[in-house]
Amino acid sequence: MTRARGFTLIELLVVLVLIGSLAGLAMLAGGIASPARELTIEAERLAGLIGVLADEAVLDNREYGLRIESGAYQALGYDERSGRWSPLNDKPPHRLPEWARLDLELEGQALKLAPPTSRDKRSPGKPANRNSVPQVLLLSNGELSPFRLEVSELRAGGARLQLASDGFRLPKVEVLSNSRTAR
Repeated sequence: MTRARGFTLIELLVVLVLIGSLAGLAMLAGGIASPARELTIEAERLAGLIGVLADEAVLDNREYGLRIESGAYQALGYDERSGRWSPLNDKPPHRLPEWARLDLELEGQALKLAPPTSRDKRSPGKPANRNSVPQVLLLSNGELSPFRLEVSELRAGGARLQLASDGFRLPKVEVLSNSRTAR
């Protein structure tokens, strides 16, 4: 009786595990950790925050806003008793990676955004200016400020993404061409 030649099940499983491990390492090295991917995650996080704030504004019958700086953003709530905007849950602004920036247009007008606020040395972890005024408003009637927000890499030819709203629809992340327009 002759024995059939071939691979055993164990040998096949070992090869499959090796191929899977190498494919996983290739994905990590090439796609997941890239600046373009990280920029997309940041833009989607911001779009998600705007969606949540818009829903909360209607449900809570409260006005919310978004304070945007060139490298950071922060959700604010309006307190009718004090007549002031204040950070939600006293959280500091969310900072983008140092290689990324934000550019904002409100109703077709480009705004000059301030650099990210410095931290107050007396109370670390909290923003220095506690009465910031938001540029983007999310109102309790379901409307929001018409805006166009660009999230981009600082390097020439880097990824550029856009979030835009006409004041009624929530923004979605869109990819822009890599050719920079004059600012």
